[in-house]
Amino acid sequence: MSKQFLKLGIIEPLVKRLMESEITVPTDIQQKTIPLFLNGKKDLVGLAKTGTGKTAAFGLPLLQLVDQEADHVQGLILVPTRELGQQIYNNLISFGKHLPGLSIASVCGGIPIKPQIERLKDKTQVVVATPGRLIDLIQRKAIDITKTDFLVLDEADEMLSVLKEGLDIIVEELPKTRRTFLFTATMPGAIKQLIQNYMSKHTIQVEADMEKIGHQGIDHQFVVVQPIEKLDILMHFLNSKLGQRGIIFCKTKAAVNKLAKNLAIHKFSSGALHGSLSQGIRDRIMGQFREGHIDILVATDLAARGIDVKEISYVVNYHLPDVYETYVHRSGRTARAGAKGTSLTVIQQEELFEIADFEKELGIS
Repeated sequence: MSKQFLKLGIIEPLVKRLMESEITVPTDIQQKTIPLFLNGKKDLVGLAKTGTGKTAAFGLPLLQLVDQEADHVQGLILVPTRELGQQIYNNLISFGKHLPGLSIASVCGGIPIKPQIERLKDKTQVVVATPGRLIDLIQRKAIDITKTDFLVLDEADEMLSVLKEGLDIIVEELPKTRRTFLFTATMPGAIKQLIQNYMSKHTIQVEADMEKIGHQGIDHQFVVVQPIEKLDILMHFLNSKLGQRGIIFCKTKAAVNKLAKNLAIHKFSSGALHGSLSQGIRDRIMGQFREGHIDILVATDLAARGIDVKEISYVVNYHLPDVYETYVHRSGRTARAGAKGTSLTVIQQEELFEIADFEKELGIS
């Protein structure tokens, strides 16, 4: 039995499941969050990069506090994308394996709503949802969140545009007595505004591993190219990484499609992922990538949210991101769970001056 999780206050059935999954040592965010969630009464903001174990940080105490005898929704977790929702749902199902009375539902967009409406007619204590789909279900009177004890906003910085429009509708339905937990990798002004508007005045803030941009173990590199040689340089890099898995980030859907075509012509095993693809295709490509049937994923930033594949050895920024936070999210896909990884950025001469800004802002070299 992992004494460390027991010491944080996690009950035996949950700890037993962690042991079976070979999780014995809590991460920084888990150590700081779990006791506050279990024993506190206040709202909480967790500032932590992707890949630091946030799902267990809120998921374990949430499942522990759920009344398994009751059949109403007690915990609501909002996420930016269906991929991330599915990942959190799968994690919670796994954590709760030895809690037989527990019932969790996932209601995210991008797939038919009818089966979700049917599912919600059964006993449901924890719901993982994307904001748009949840609002749709509220308006159809298909879900009752009026007795919810805990609201979790995960990757809140990635949900800002959706939350701005929809959070009022959701919060209107929730009881005033609920506790709110917000997790974010970055703290832009809009998030601070969100905290002010929707969380209590006595919110606690915890930070985890923030000084190590996502993770140690990432080798940050850049290469300066002429536009005409960009593809050749990328091919050369990919040939040096044959048999390893990686993600290439592009700014636009059109760029993703074009690059994926070029990779296919050059016989690289790859797949494209962006928001205009149907959910079925996205799921299929993600499944192929997860299971190792394809080595390279070419993706836009939003499509790549919720990709938690441990053996990603490199990330390529085929286009320099517009904001520092995006670079953090992208490079955080590699070097997960203590592994090493490379983050390569391909730039043109006129972008070179920006590299110093990225280094200074993110504390990397």
